[in-house]
Amino acid sequence: MTNFHFLATHVGSVPHAEPSAITQRVASLLDIPCWLQLPRRHYLENIYTQYAATLPGAVVDAQKEKAVMHTDSTDFDAQLEAFYQSVIDDDLNHFALTPDCALGFFTLLDELKPKPAAWVKGQVMGPISFGLTVTDQDLRASLYNEILADALVKNMSMNARWQIRQLKNIGENVIMFVDEPYMASFGSAFISLSREQALGYMNEVYDAVHAEGALVGVHCCGNTDWGLLLDSKADILNLDAYAFLENLALYPSELRVFLDRGGAVCWGLVPNDEKLRSESPASLVKRMREGLQLVHEKAGARGVRISVDELAARSLVSPVCGLGSTTIEIAEEAFEKTAALSELLKQG
Repeated sequence: MTNFHFLATHVGSVPHAEPSAITQRVASLLDIPCWLQLPRRHYLENIYTQYAATLPGAVVDAQKEKAVMHTDSTDFDAQLEAFYQSVIDDDLNHFALTPDCALGFFTLLDELKPKPAAWVKGQVMGPISFGLTVTDQDLRASLYNEILADALVKNMSMNARWQIRQLKNIGENVIMFVDEPYMASFGSAFISLSREQALGYMNEVYDAVHAEGALVGVHCCGNTDWGLLLDSKADILNLDAYAFLENLALYPSELRVFLDRGGAVCWGLVPNDEKLRSESPASLVKRMREGLQLVHEKAGARGVRISVDELAARSLVSPVCGLGSTTIEIAEEAFEKTAALSELLKQG
């Protein structure tokens, strides 16, 4: 069980095209620095192409700037065999990130090498969101292809393990966030996926993270079945608390079980758009305290005890989501306000 007491971190992406200066700034501001994804530097840093290169059959279309899984390629079977041989051999280097697709990762390693941090964070694309977004050559979601589904789950698991081993060189403790934005559509007519399947895919990745001695967080920036994510093996739930904190409060029993097994909540409370202009660190503190009180009261109304103090001890704060789609000015202001929010909350 880890008491974070409002340590500050970030989801991942920024609008910057060059990583050095912003990596230094984030490392100086946030308690838990993370490597920064730079989608405006190159399309290979897009979250749906960043982890595709090591998958069998994957072809990144430079014109369309997206990955497609070609199971009809003449050498697909050979690629699949080589992929699983790397898994069997536990060849983590086969699943490594490269500077072409994740320059921010290597920038963070260089930045923190002289003085490792107490905590450091990485991130990997969630298998469900990747598998429902990246299609095969027939435009069928790769998650619905049994062979591809297993491969992409193992791909994310191996990549996460590789990251953790590198990050342990610059941080005493490692957190790996698994990004699942598509879980906001879970339960809708657009997704043919059972609860058991979803948990199975996610937990295989989370087990891999735990096997490397790291904590795992799950990030979903929309509203979802929070009970499902709380029932997973994730240690940290990261949500857009600016928009959806009240929705999480509707799951007190699941949240109680999650806290009992040592879980923590990373509250994405700092807006990543123009709403940020109307918020100050003080107004965000007020919103956070009112939110914790709401969770406490909603739980109490259902006979579930969740105290404000307990929640505070198990809380982290972050921007609501990645910052890659906003302006540089808003992104940098978001980091400043996240750090200031964290400091004010730590003071009680």
